[in-house]
Amino acid sequence: MRFVTDAEMKRLNQRFRKKAKTTDVLSFPSETRNKPHTLRSRTMEVRGSFLGDIAISPTVAARNAKAFGRTISEEIIILMLHGFLHLLGYDHETDRGEMERVEATLRRRLGLS
Repeated sequence: MRFVTDAEMKRLNQRFRKKAKTTDVLSFPSETRNKPHTLRSRTMEVRGSFLGDIAISPTVAARNAKAFGRTISEEIIILMLHGFLHLLGYDHETDRGEMERVEATLRRRLGLS
């Protein structure tokens, strides 16, 4: 995981997602993974493996934290969780809400709003 400047995040987002704006978190999987059948099965499958990299913009995280009434620490943990789920193969842009449901369950278990 790496913290990057807003400008660097914008460059990464443009280069890899063709979106000319900054974002809060980007994930770079070490290999292409399909959506897992279950979180538990995928976690066991990749245990001990290098999953990839996660980039987080603390600047955007701070704005998000303020907007959502969270601490910056809570927001960064949420972004780490979100990035980790992408590394496992989840994709909220194509999975009809499955990643969102898994993330919400994990956030509740971790005591994150």
